[in-house]
Order: sequence, then structure tokens, then C-alpha cells
Amino acid sequence: MLSVEEAESIIFNLVKPLDDQQDVERLDLLSASGRVLAAPVVGSRDFPHWDNSAMDGYAVRYADVSNSSPETPTLLTVVEEIPAGKPPQVEIKPGLAARILTGSMMPPGADTVVMQEETRRQGTAVEILAAPREIGEFVRYGGSFYRAGNPLLPAGIAIAPPDIAVLATAQCVQVPVYRRPKVAILSTGDELVAPGESLKPGQLVDSNQYALTAAAIAAGCEAVPLGIVPDDPGKLKQAIAQALSLADFVLSTGGVSVGDYDYVEQILTELGGQIHIKSVAIKPGKPLTVATFPPSTTLGDSASNLSRNLSRNLLYFGLPGNPVSALVTFWRFVQPALGKLSGLRDRCLPEFILAKTQQDLRAGGQRETYLWGQIQSVDSEYQFKLAGGSHSSGNLINLAQTNGLAIVPVGKKLIPAGEMVQVMWVK
Repeated sequence: MLSVEEAESIIFNLVKPLDDQQDVERLDLLSASGRVLAAPVVGSRDFPHWDNSAMDGYAVRYADVSNSSPETPTLLTVVEEIPAGKPPQVEIKPGLAARILTGSMMPPGADTVVMQEETRRQGTAVEILAAPREIGEFVRYGGSFYRAGNPLLPAGIAIAPPDIAVLATAQCVQVPVYRRPKVAILSTGDELVAPGESLKPGQLVDSNQYALTAAAIAAGCEAVPLGIVPDDPGKLKQAIAQALSLADFVLSTGGVSVGDYDYVEQILTELGGQIHIKSVAIKPGKPLTVATFPPSTTLGDSASNLSRNLSRNLLYFGLPGNPVSALVTFWRFVQPALGKLSGLRDRCLPEFILAKTQQDLRAGGQRETYLWGQIQSVDSEYQFKLAGGSHSSGNLINLAQTNGLAIVPVGKKLIPAGEMVQVMWVK
């Protein structure tokens, strides 16, 4: 049984990111939000494009107004008004000023802006009531924010709203992004029924299909839910082969433990997969199967005629069937792998913080234990509030609104309330 750190390392090393040539598409600017940038963006123009005013006020020569005060104001003749979007027409010579608005171009000859609150208008003249602190006050110089030809945005970032603004300013209307990875999802088990079906004694609603589909979409992927597969080796083999032919990653839940109807590992081997992980010392989530299939492979017998021809290994994750275990193993292992696959340069691995636990945290001590709850910011520190009720791997009810997993290390059975604990963000 592998440690959590060993399993994480193996999985992360198995993932090869999408290809920056074959797996790239160009989207219009608004459609690119949330996608991963596939190539660096370089601007062709300085920003600001020209010297402009940071305030509503008057464009002046610093030498004319450097001794101004309420007692001895400087009187200047206003020779023009410069609205935003219009170029100035008059040079500012000694004794002159221009009315200027925020964002408007600075007129030639002016080197400083006096804010409107420090002036008093007198018909076609203006009194300057306070000396600027320095030459260039309230002037945004052309190129002071960005110089053309320098890197503007790096490849491998998830494009956020501020990045959209930067791309728009650079007039980048077609954005190169990685395609969304495809994740096929299936649930196994004779006991499972879909949420819309009537529930008979002994049956369970398949919540995993829906939770993992939502989780894959939240991770920026295209989810391909394939439904429920019964505990029949032939049907399961056909379903897994189909899933492998459709997607970059395949997630299945159930059938990976040591029960009489747990066929997944055997079928993966029959289909040509190489199994790298069978179990991990984590609670919940001990039974975890991770397998890879080579880039070019025929899946199953010749009758199935399903094949792949990719530039990278295809990954299969056999997650536990218990709903909490399925989501915890997704958050801990699958989500980071999807981040790397999608081309993300940073922020792939889970983010951990230290928080003060508000309740006692208990564990068996033999496996790294993840207890779910909520991270809260209180009085400039993080606190962890344990979800109430049973922390059973089958109790998904108190998993609602979880945003953090407190970690009790191997060898530890108690972290008392009030102590600091490592918590993994759930996003």
C-alpha cells in the first residue's frame, strides 16, 4: 500500500500535458474566459499608448505653478479643453493651461496635471491654488505600464477576467487556448439506479456519476458521463473499452476493492493497461486503481474495433464506490492530474494551509485521514470547522458545502481543538 505522497508523485509523473500544437484551438476573446492559454501573448503597442491624465483637472507646465498657494495663486489662460478620445490641438506655452479629463492625452508642452479640486476657474482663466508635489504629478506616461515586445501573458495560465481585459487592450481578438480535456465517467454496480428511477429495496441512487461529472466540469474539462454498468465482466469490459476510446482520462467508481464482483483491475489488464497503483494509505479512499494505456493501442478483441492514437498515455482512475471516498480521491489525486494535463503551468498540486481546528479531530492512526468541513477566516486567521455528524465514507449528506479537508497524519490519533492542522483547500 502506497503512501499518499508516493501515489501523488506516481500519478503526477504519469501525466503528460496536452500538446501545444495538436491540442490548441483559437477562440474569440469572450469565449476564452476560463480556458488555459496555450502560447505566450506579446503586445505590439506600449501601454498607456501615450501620455495621459490620471485626473480631471488642468494640464500645465510645472515651472509655471511650482510656487502656487491659496495665498498666492497662479493665474493661467485656458487655451483649450481636451475631452477623452480627442487629440490636443494647442501647445502649452508659459502662462497657458488646458482643461483635461481623466484619460485624455497630454498636450505638447505640458508636463504636469493639477487636480480640479486645487483650482478655481475664472472665466477663460484658471487659478492654481496649490503647487504640485513634483513634476509629472497625475501624468501616466506612455509605456509606463508595459513596453511593446515584452511578454504580456505567459502560456499555461487559466484566463481570468483581468486577463481578458489585458488581451482586449492588446487587441488580441483570437486567443490560442488548449482544448478541454475529455473525461469519461462511469459507475459500476448492480445495486445502482439513476436519480430519476424508482428505488427498490437494496438499491442505491448513483450520486457518483453526477458528483464527478460536476467536478470534472469545474476542473475545466469536458465531461462524458456514460451511465451505470452492471457487475457483469463482459458488459463492464465493453463499457471500459468504449470509455477509453472516447476520452483522455477515464473515471470509474466501484469494483476496485477485493469483493467477489470487483472486476476492474482484471479487465484493465486484459485490455492492455499497465496498473501503477492498487491501494493508497488514505482514509477515505484506500482502494484506488490507476492504470495507463499506451498512445496507440487496440482495446479488446478485434470485434470491438476500438482504438486510440494519442500523443500521450491515457489514464484510468478506478475510484472507490463510496461517495465520500470517490470525491476525496478525486480532489486529492485526479484534480491535480487534470490540471497538469490541461496545460496549467502552476496551481496544479493541491493547496494546503494551516488552520486552527474548532473541534477535536480523531483518526485511527494507520492511514492519512481526511476529515471534511469548512475553512473560515476569523480575526485574521484560518479556522477549520469539522462537519457535524458521522464521518463515514458513505455519508455524503454532511459533505455539502465542504471547502476544506483537515489532514490527520499517519501515526496520529488526535488533534485537539484549538491546535493548528494542515487543511487542503477544496475548490
